Amino acid sequence: MLLGALGLMCGFAAAGGTFALIVAISVVPRIIGMSRTAAHVLLYESMVMLGGVLGNIVTVFPEMPVPFGRPMLVLFGLGSGIQVGCLVMALAEIMNVFPIVFRRMKLKKGLSLVITVLAAGKVAGGLFYFFRQMG
Repeated sequence: MLLGALGLMCGFAAAGGTFALIVAISVVPRIIGMSRTAAHVLLYESMVMLGGVLGNIVTVFPEMPVPFGRPMLVLFGLGSGIQVGCLVMALAEIMNVFPIVFRRMKLKKGLSLVITVLAAGKVAGGLFYFFRQMG
C-alpha cells in the first residue's frame, strides 16, 4: 500500500509539472488563437485532460491492447507528434532561441522556410526512428 500511495503521489507530481509547463508556455491559448476557435475552449480543455489521463493509462499498463488496432495507433502517433512539436516549439519560442540564432546568423528573410525545414527534419528523424524499429 505504501508503494501504491508513493506511486500515486509521484504520478500526481509529474502530471502537475507537465500541465504547469503547458500552461506556463501558453501552448493551448496560442493554438486556439492561431486557429481562431475560441468558441471551443471547453473542448480543448477536456481533450488536454483526456489526453493526460489516457497517456497515464497507456504508460502504467503498456501491455493493454490498443482498441481499433492500427488506425487508432496512427491517430495516437499523430496526436503525440503534434503535441510534442507544439510543446517544443513553444518552449523554444519562450526562451527566445530562434530570434537569438537568427540575429547571430544575420538572417532576415526566409524565417518561415527555416522553421519548415526544422519541422521536416524532425518528421524525417521520427520516421527513420520508427521504420528502423529503434525503440
